[in-house]
Amino acid sequence: MLPSLLLTLSACQTADAPTPTASAGGADEGLAGIMTARGLTEDDVLAAAKTYTPTGKLDEYVIFASGGHGGNIIVIGVPSMRILKYISVFGPEPWQGYGYGGLGDDVLYNQGSQGGKEMTWGDVHHPNLSETGGEYDGNYLFLNDKANARVAVIDLRDFMTKQIVANPLVMSDHGGAFVTQNTDYVIETSQYAAPLGGAYSGLDNYEAEYRGAAIFWKFDKQKGRIDQAQSWAIELPPYAQDLADAGKLASDGWVYINSWNTEMSAGSEGKGKPFAESGASQNDMDYMHIIDWKKAETLVAAGKTKTINGIRVISLADAAAEHVLTFVGEPKSPHGCDVTPDGTAVVVGGKLDTHATVYDVAKMKDLIANGQFVGKDKFGVDILDFQASIRGQREVGLGPLHTVYDDKGYAYTSVFLDSTVVKWNWKNLEEPIEALGVQYNIGHITAAEGDTISPDGKYVVAMNKMSQDRYVNVGPLLPQSFQLIDISGPTMKVIYDLPLPLGEPHYAQMMKADKLHTITAYTPAGTNPYTDEKSTAAVASGEERIERNGKQVDVYMSVIRSHFTPDMIEVNQGDTVTLHLTSMEQALDQTHGFAIDMYNVNVSMEPGKYEEITFVADRAGVFPFYCTEFCSALHLEMMGYFLVKPQGS
Repeated sequence: MLPSLLLTLSACQTADAPTPTASAGGADEGLAGIMTARGLTEDDVLAAAKTYTPTGKLDEYVIFASGGHGGNIIVIGVPSMRILKYISVFGPEPWQGYGYGGLGDDVLYNQGSQGGKEMTWGDVHHPNLSETGGEYDGNYLFLNDKANARVAVIDLRDFMTKQIVANPLVMSDHGGAFVTQNTDYVIETSQYAAPLGGAYSGLDNYEAEYRGAAIFWKFDKQKGRIDQAQSWAIELPPYAQDLADAGKLASDGWVYINSWNTEMSAGSEGKGKPFAESGASQNDMDYMHIIDWKKAETLVAAGKTKTINGIRVISLADAAAEHVLTFVGEPKSPHGCDVTPDGTAVVVGGKLDTHATVYDVAKMKDLIANGQFVGKDKFGVDILDFQASIRGQREVGLGPLHTVYDDKGYAYTSVFLDSTVVKWNWKNLEEPIEALGVQYNIGHITAAEGDTISPDGKYVVAMNKMSQDRYVNVGPLLPQSFQLIDISGPTMKVIYDLPLPLGEPHYAQMMKADKLHTITAYTPAGTNPYTDEKSTAAVASGEERIERNGKQVDVYMSVIRSHFTPDMIEVNQGDTVTLHLTSMEQALDQTHGFAIDMYNVNVSMEPGKYEEITFVADRAGVFPFYCTEFCSALHLEMMGYFLVKPQGS
């Protein structure tokens, strides 16, 4: 083994050397001494060798992980497990200058508002990368906000949030933001049923007036934005829709959505009804929703829709009658719905079951086409026979959740109650399983290129909900734990533990790093990152100026090492001030910042970027402004004054 070789070399190198004077495990001690001093095993050293990425060496993969309550995305390199960046999305973030007066305010506060209310946080669950032909293409990232029913678009050229779409139909979402195999649609599904459009209705009307929905947001790949006018939705029963996945290859044109609470329990404990969690756990099975979205498109094109809050909606009755929507039973409380790489099967895990269930796409399509059903639900949706729809089941342990895949026909399922990752053959259900213990209570799981038609099979990451006794105690609120698992050998091995101290990450996707097409500067200088065009208000050197028109003051400012021009701005209290900032830089990593003391104004000025800040000078006084990003030897001198004369002076 590699460590044995290293130990031999270390012994040879140090046999005739003087006794080291450094402390145990210090820089002058050989590998054997370090291992002894720190209590490391050969497996520990091998894991370190597999993950260590020297300075200047690049990671092979990048993980895009949900930031949970942080409302953001965490970008992680693999195999190093170094956190490379947070991408601010649903909440303000000062280092990126997002939500503090700049152009991003329109995305966060205007596009992202719900019901006229500004939302400054999100509960991010399921980021999904854009795809071409069922492969990640490295262009865009989509994600959902469960708390406020929103979907965001991130441009991976500059890792910035470019659009937030507020859902006008539902109050919460969970099965989002999954994409079809060519990113024609970004799919968002509701979680908790409510009257569509946000109207009020009492819980006694739950079955009659509460509904779910699947929204098919049309994505314009040329513009890199969701086209809300071309989007549409399907009304669903008031079950709790959960995880979803879009078909690919053999299943292209279909979408599969888990659900729970087919009992339609709404709580109301104290009124002769049980709590929601017990009321929603009465039936033996729930329903997987099978949606024929290409048939749905024909209904939309034919105008067979109703309009709710500006979005076209296929009614539940029409979806059922036209077999746009069909059901099949699934294990109780399902929380995983994962299409296999070849698109021929869907694997479902039920939290209250011990099996991974493999549904056969061809069988389900034939049953639907031939009208072979075993009944209808209360809303008239036809139900397929469970046994006739599956290839089989594989017992994997207590509480199976999510499944990802490798390039050898194996599936890797997260098993929550057993705290294991289980490797099993989804093509040959009789083959023995391998279970690897992880710490602790794994929820989601991700694999290298694992949601594509050609997964790589090198790494899996266990995304664990609990981390007691794993890290230094930091109080009662503990970090989550990501564990990197090497799956390249005959058995799985944990090779890195990463604490995640930001919210509760849920889902993640892992993509080859060389698929990214990132820019290093906005070109030409003065480019608006939200339009990808040079702003008409951008300035060149010598064009800087201040223009006054009554109580409106426009400042056209250049930003370059190590000064702002102009560096003195004087206005009257009550004036509306618009700052037009142009970074003149084009050099790699030459970022500046711009902040005004006491005014809650702060933006990031990456090379070539145009920013625009509008605010009312409502506080009189003298307020320094300065560069917030250490940029040069004269960084501290990169400053100026914003002077606000008191009213009546």
